[in-house]
Amino acid sequence: MPIFYGKASLMDYLKPLKISHSTIGFVPTMGALHQGHLALMQKSLAENTNTVVSIFVNPTQFNNPEDLAKYPRTLDKDVKKLTNLDPNIILYAPTVEDIYDGKPVSESFDFDGLENQMEGKFRPGHFNGVGTIVKRLFEIIEPTNAYFGEKDFQQLQIVKKMVAKNHLKVNVIGCPIYREANELAMSSRNERLSVQEREEASIIYKILSSVKEQFSKNSTAKISEWVQKSFDNNPNFTLEYFTIADEATLLSCSRKNKNKKYRAFIAVLVNNIRLIDTISLN
Repeated sequence: MPIFYGKASLMDYLKPLKISHSTIGFVPTMGALHQGHLALMQKSLAENTNTVVSIFVNPTQFNNPEDLAKYPRTLDKDVKKLTNLDPNIILYAPTVEDIYDGKPVSESFDFDGLENQMEGKFRPGHFNGVGTIVKRLFEIIEPTNAYFGEKDFQQLQIVKKMVAKNHLKVNVIGCPIYREANELAMSSRNERLSVQEREEASIIYKILSSVKEQFSKNSTAKISEWVQKSFDNNPNFTLEYFTIADEATLLSCSRKNKNKKYRAFIAVLVNNIRLIDTISLN
């Protein structure tokens, strides 16, 4: 499997691949690969001539230094998983120095307010970091199609906005959430949970599923109150936020409009490990 640790050698390798009628699919990751990541790669492999995967734990999108320090880094295991999936995958595993040229600082972006909701409220500067790294990766790789999981739905909308505002020639494709057997949304952070915590975390999706059932009958205020009480009754979990929002604007919904699409978004702390999830309500 071709592996590159520097952008210059990767760009040289990709140049002859950018020929007429050939396409490059791209899956950006922070490693600790799970089946959800592999599903994105399988989609890219099926839809493109070539597939590039990046593994890079991006420091500028972490507002919590402890979270950055504890984020799982499993490059050797990840390489084995990629090789087993398809040895023709092109892996880019850069250093911070290579990506940021010695200056790991975020650009400032205007995402038309998408960045001020949910994750943006609780993780200051997070989406400037996301926008910075994704834009740089797009500029280095110049993919035809890029694949993102819908678990990070706010991130998906922000990447689409960044691409549109910067006139980048890449098609951003959202892919369904991949779940564990107990319906916990797959995440690299799940690796930090104990076996018991991982099993108990199935409550997150159970609550979201109930929210979907309640959405047509109850007000958003009543649903939010019920969600808070549900977590109050589970002392091992701390609800950071729950909101029902317009999919397009990500603004919280106080009054439903039958012409709009809504999603429920949630962030929960389990033993200081942060888990997020989302579900479409329409």
